[in-house]
Amino acid sequence: MKAPSTNFTPVLPDALRNFIQAAFVSQGFPQADALTIASLMAEADLQGSDGHGVIRLPMYMKRIRAGGINKHPDIKVVRERPGMAVLDGDNGMGHLVMSRAVDLAIEKARTCGVAWVSARHSNHAGPASLYARKPLQHDMLGLYFAVGNANHLPPWGGTDMLLSTNPIAAGIPAGDEPPVVLDMATTVAAYGKVKAKAKRGEMMPEGWMIDRQGKPLTDPNRASEGFLLPIGDYKGYGLALVVGLLAGTLGGAAMGKDVIDFNADHVSVTNTGQAILVIDLSAFGDVALFKGAVDTLVRDIRSSERLPGVERIWLPGEQSHERRQNYQAGIPIANTLVQELAVLAKDLGIAPLVQERAA
Repeated sequence: MKAPSTNFTPVLPDALRNFIQAAFVSQGFPQADALTIASLMAEADLQGSDGHGVIRLPMYMKRIRAGGINKHPDIKVVRERPGMAVLDGDNGMGHLVMSRAVDLAIEKARTCGVAWVSARHSNHAGPASLYARKPLQHDMLGLYFAVGNANHLPPWGGTDMLLSTNPIAAGIPAGDEPPVVLDMATTVAAYGKVKAKAKRGEMMPEGWMIDRQGKPLTDPNRASEGFLLPIGDYKGYGLALVVGLLAGTLGGAAMGKDVIDFNADHVSVTNTGQAILVIDLSAFGDVALFKGAVDTLVRDIRSSERLPGVERIWLPGEQSHERRQNYQAGIPIANTLVQELAVLAKDLGIAPLVQERAA
């Protein structure tokens, strides 16, 4: 893992969580809800998902203050069978809605072996892997699907942005090895990574975005002039469409032209759709045997022959696992973001994330 550069300030995980919690409490959120949101946002930064962590706080605050998010949602089940449910998030923070959805899916999977919970009238909930990982604590497998909170992808061959990054994540338990955790957008890069590049003053590599003439777009500050590219060309477009149908349309959430761009519109209800599928490993056989088989496969892949110049073959989730360990001593937060958060803290009337040093 690369050491953070001087363009970053290390922040302890607890300090980051406490700062985020204070921000939400300052806006009238109950302490428990603020802690849930803050813990998940800090966890995003802790695992290196910096496009979905504290970088989103200014936008969340702007939307909350504009009345675009319900601070006291009545999150409830509106449809239910033994192995499924549909949650209405009542326009609450997505972190709260999806936490409830995953807990309900885990509970149902204990009885049914497999459970699917859809959420509608939710909001942005951070990185997909946070929710795919949670069932791992219960010897369960998690699959997460979501409709992104703004459309950045046209249908293959078109220019009208009718689809979003529509992420998918999977959390698969292992034994002695770290779990296999896949977290991916159906575009080459998630839009959060574009925002993070802009915040750090970095250019994007070619292949992330193109402009409306089909030419490479590498300046993240010009992202509105073009659109993201799907993974695997037309196959990625098809996957984005199917994930959106499963996460959005199936549960009665927004999809296609009905998706609200929460980057530009801070007032309208987004009706964001997400879904979690939980599988209880014990319903399919011996849990220890399954985990042992995953360990064996992981080790076979890691020790397989490498191409010249390749130092290590990584499994999905291994780099995030290492970051969680390394960042316990300090999560690297971009200095430009630290400065923006200092201005926000003053506006909210809370202590800054990083105290200014005396001259």
